[in-house]
Parts: sequence; C-alpha cells; structure tokens
Amino acid sequence: CQPVPKPESRVEVCELNPCPPRWKVTPAGPCSSSCGLGLAVQLVTCVQILHGQEVLQEEHLCPVAEKPLTSVPCVIRTCSYEWSFSEWSECSTSCGNGIQTRQDFCLSSLTHKPVNPLFCRHFPKAVVVRGCSAGPCPEQGGTQSPGAQLQPVTPATHLPTAAAAPEHRHKDLGVPLSAGPREQTKPSGGEEDTAKRSFLCVCGNLFLNATGIINMTGVESRDCTVAIGRPLREEISVTILESSLNCTAGEILLFSGRMMWRTGCRKLPLSLINSRTNTLIVKQRVVLPGNGVILQYNSRTATKKYYQDCDQQLFGPQGEIVNPVQSPAERQGLVCRTFITVAPRQRISIRALNPDLGPEGNQTHFNYILVRDVSTMKTVVFHGKQQFLWQSTGSQAEIEFHE
Repeated sequence: CQPVPKPESRVEVCELNPCPPRWKVTPAGPCSSSCGLGLAVQLVTCVQILHGQEVLQEEHLCPVAEKPLTSVPCVIRTCSYEWSFSEWSECSTSCGNGIQTRQDFCLSSLTHKPVNPLFCRHFPKAVVVRGCSAGPCPEQGGTQSPGAQLQPVTPATHLPTAAAAPEHRHKDLGVPLSAGPREQTKPSGGEEDTAKRSFLCVCGNLFLNATGIINMTGVESRDCTVAIGRPLREEISVTILESSLNCTAGEILLFSGRMMWRTGCRKLPLSLINSRTNTLIVKQRVVLPGNGVILQYNSRTATKKYYQDCDQQLFGPQGEIVNPVQSPAERQGLVCRTFITVAPRQRISIRALNPDLGPEGNQTHFNYILVRDVSTMKTVVFHGKQQFLWQSTGSQAEIEFHE
C-alpha cells in the first residue's frame, strides 16, 4: 500500500449502556475443619462496572436467585482420628425392659489404637445407651403392665425444645420495632436456688436487655452459645471482662452477626467487639471444665443504617408475619425483610397460612417469598399459591418479600 496515501488514524468515543450489576465472589477463606468435611467462607458482593471501574452496589440490585453461597464445603485431608465403640452389653434385666450400654473411645486411623479423647472432641459421637427388652417377666403372665412399654433412651446431650422448656419462652408473640425487648430468661421470686439454676443454664439463652453481664465460666457443656438481641435501629458492643480460656488446648471464642465474623482467644480481656447490627451470637468452646469468659454488653443507636424502613425484627417464640404493603413509589428496588432470632437452643418453623402471592402482573401482591437459613446461608424461594412448611437448622432466619 506504499504508493497510496495513508489516512490518518481516528478514535471515536462510543458510549454503551452500563453492564447490569453482577455477583462477585472472592476466593474462599480457610477451611473450618483441619480434617474431614468443613466449611470455607467466601465473600459475595454485588458489583457493577461503571466508567471502567468496579463499583460496589446494594445486594438487592443483583439477581437474588443467582446469589452464590457464602459457605462452600471443603476437605483438607482425611481425619486421623475417629470415635469407635465396643459391643453392646447384655440387657440390664433378665426380663421386662432395661438398658444396654457400650464404651466409646477415640481411635487413631493410622495406628488403630486408642488415644486421648480430646483428639475426637470435634467429631459427633453416637449414643452409648439404648433401651432393650428381655421378654415378659413370669409374674406378668406374658403381658406387660400399663406403662411398661419400651421407651427410647435419649442421650443427655440433647438440648430441650421450646415446648420442653417453657421457662425460657418469651412472653410476647413477637417483638415489633415499637416494643421494648426484655430478658428472655431471668430468675423469678429472688430465690437463691433459682438464681443458681439461671447461672448454670446461661448457655442457649437469648438476652434482650439494653445492657448486661454474661458469665460463661463454670458451665458444664464444652460448647456454650448465647445470643443478644435489640431493636433494628441499634447495634451491640461487647467487652470481655475476664477470660480463663486455654488457647494452647484449642479453646476459643466466636462472635458472629449478619455483618461480622470474628474469633479470638489470646488478649481477649478488655477487647471490644462491635456487632454492627442489632443481633450478636457468642459461642464459647472449652476443653477443660471451669474455663470460660465473662463479658459485658451494651447497646446504642447504630452508626450506620443497615436496614430498610419496612424491615421488621421478631424475637418471640411464636408469632404471625404479614408481608408489608407498599405504595407504587416505595416498590422501586426496595426489598422488605423480616428477621427472626430465637434462643440458640431453639429452632424456627415457618408455615404459610395464606400463601396467595397473587398472579403474575398483579402489582398489589408480591410475586415470591425468599427464606434464608442464616446458619447455612441456604436460600429457598416460594412462588404463587405454593403451600410450605420451612424449618431452620439454627436459631436465625430471614424472610424477603419480592415483587
């Protein structure tokens, strides 16, 4: 082309519509378990490319149904230890109903020899007591007397349900934003033995006062979990007054909320933890009996608004949830949520009493409901007139109402 005059180079500026917001996933963090199956937490954010730059956006702008999981399974290596059991003993009675027992011990998968049970403390253990029947006793004439039917033996480690522990129930059906939350468990009558039982049963409780001190030392269980809850407009700060945790033995304290996750053991006294939202869960794991922490919590008005005006927080053991009705002006990009927090020893069931979400295109109803299990971050979507009964694996749930 040399004989032909070369035209000048030209650059024309073009402007296209910005790409829609999308989910961005950062690499997963460390595995929660040093061996076997665990969970790795990954940060999921909603971003949009504007003028060549990645800009963080509100989560409701990204497609909710396509949101990646924030926790993914992980396996580092096969566990070197596991629980093993002896054979079941003979029935404790020669006739009628009795029990059978068996011994448990921690086994090394490399040497196949028993080791210190502390090596297996993170693994679930099967029951070591069960019911048995040796047949009818002679004096019964081949029939059992009333009330002598075989009853299953439940392990002592099972936590009581809400129905079995009415003293821990909240008196309100639900605590709306305008209601003042209360302490869920506190001694009644001022009797010393009642106060002592309340002290020993601090694990698994939900604390709703504006301030308080929680003593988690001397508890009998290795894992002790408490929850603190306040109205949506507030946030919680926790100060560790005293700690006797043995960090070398693997004892640890875990703080978790909707917008924070923190673990610690060393240098805990006088350290300050901020929940950034209105709920906070504190889990203590100890190895040596008697160890633990004493913490003081306070609540205050949140420094940043982390909720919508149509959001609602419920703390009670039962209640009714009605989807909010919004004007057309409020519906633009606004997702209304209901947060449910119960005592850590309890679980949540949500049943659709009137699951008529309206036909497509009907702007007076929401088109689908999204329910999220906060413990596993697993999300389920219910559409149309679909009836459902949803149950949680933990003590916190979130409901979102979408058009």
